[in-house]
Amino acid sequence: MSTGSTEPQVFGGDQQSPRSARPMGEAIKRGLLCRCPNCGEGKLFRAFVKSVDKCSVCGEEINHHRADDLPAYLDIVVVGHIVIAGFMAIEMSYIWPMWLHFAVWVPLTLILALLMLQPIKGGVIGLQWALYMHGFGGEIDHIEAHPEA
Repeated sequence: MSTGSTEPQVFGGDQQSPRSARPMGEAIKRGLLCRCPNCGEGKLFRAFVKSVDKCSVCGEEINHHRADDLPAYLDIVVVGHIVIAGFMAIEMSYIWPMWLHFAVWVPLTLILALLMLQPIKGGVIGLQWALYMHGFGGEIDHIEAHPEA
């Protein structure tokens, strides 16, 4: 159904003001390095996976990000692929006893998961910043109530 208008149609009917594009690759890279996605200088985390409220260098507010469980899911996928590939390569080449598999793969899995969680969360925050998601565009993030509530 055509309205005859030349204005672009936006999902939901809301017209948003055009914004300048943010460098997505650079923002994700800065996040993976645990740095501010805006300037790349300030620290992104004040604790293991607790982000700072704002960048100490450029003042970019970080506290409204909504990474939620995505970093943990991505961590599981990445670590799972690394560990399974290593396990399969060893299993094809050598005959290890079961105790040796447990002694190698369980600690390796735990260490990799813990080492990769913070950079992955930083990358997710960088992605959200680059796409103006969850308050990074200056708007307030509204949570809609369920229609039956």
